[in-house]
Formats: sequence, structure tokens, C-alpha cells
Amino acid sequence: MKKFMIIALGCAVATGVFATAGFQASLTPDIAVHDRDTEITGVSIGVWNENPSPQFNWQLGFVNGATGDSVGVQWFIFLPTIYNYAENYTGAQLGFVNYASGEFVGLQMGFVNWAGSLTGAQLGTVNIAKSVDGGFQWGLVNYAETANNLFQLGLVNIIADNEWFKDFPSDLAKGMVIVNWTFGE
Repeated sequence: MKKFMIIALGCAVATGVFATAGFQASLTPDIAVHDRDTEITGVSIGVWNENPSPQFNWQLGFVNGATGDSVGVQWFIFLPTIYNYAENYTGAQLGFVNYASGEFVGLQMGFVNWAGSLTGAQLGTVNIAKSVDGGFQWGLVNYAETANNLFQLGLVNIIADNEWFKDFPSDLAKGMVIVNWTFGE
């Protein structure tokens, strides 16, 4: 990892990427090449990456964060990221724990995935979304508080606002083993 960061820093200096804020290297958000208020529109490499929106970048680190509205990929090159977090995010979060407090559009893949509002897919052991508008959850435990056009596949599948078999086949149930869904509207 140390050699990779030195090579990446050397390449960035040689190509003058720092002047365009297309590259960020950081140990923490406050110990970085660019300060925490700089918009990064390229690659962020570090132990803990965090920059404000709008970001359009690929974050490679053990902890990756995005504030505001951001687009990109949060991931670590050789291993899954420990923790990815964002406010509103479009793209992919690949790590042990993935968290989006607001709207998430794309793919969350990890041990635990949490989204305030999900349009896309969550693949993991535990998948949680407050609301879903078009999505797929695959894991041991899948939970959605409210949903429209959601298919769940797993051991425990809960869609809290579904009624028990009331609108079958559009909606299945509040909770089911193996599969659950809600389609329509």
C-alpha cells in the first residue's frame, strides 16, 4: 500500500494533476494534498477520503466519504473498503459497511448496506432502505420501510408498508422467507 501511494503521488506531481484537483491523496480529510473543501473530479487515494460535493471521482481507501451530491465509485483496490458513507450518491459503494443518509442511486455491495432512499440494488448480508423506488435487495436480511417496485431475495424479507396478501400478486406480504415484493403504482 505504501509503495502504491508513493507511486500515485509521484505520477500526480509529474503530470501536474494537483492544479486541477483531479487527484487527492490523504491520510485523513485534514491531512491531505488538498484541503477538505476542494472538489475532486478524478481519483482520491488514501486511508480516509472525504471531500464535498459535487464530486465525480473514484475513491480508493479504507474509509471513503462524500458530502452533498456526489457521483462515482467508493472502493479499495485489493480489499473491500471498511466503511463508505455519503449523503446523496449515484454510483457504487463496495465495502464492508455502506451508508447513504439521503438518496442513493446505484449499487451497494457489502456486509451491511443502508440507504435513506434507494433506487438500485443492495447485495449483502443485511440490506436496509427507508424507502425504495425501483430496486432489488439480496441478502440474509432485507428490510424496506416503504417501497414501490421492489423485489427481495433472502432468508428474511420485510416490506413494512405491504399489507398481508391484500394486493396479491402486486404485493406479497409484510414479511416473508425467501422472497417478497411490491410492484405497481
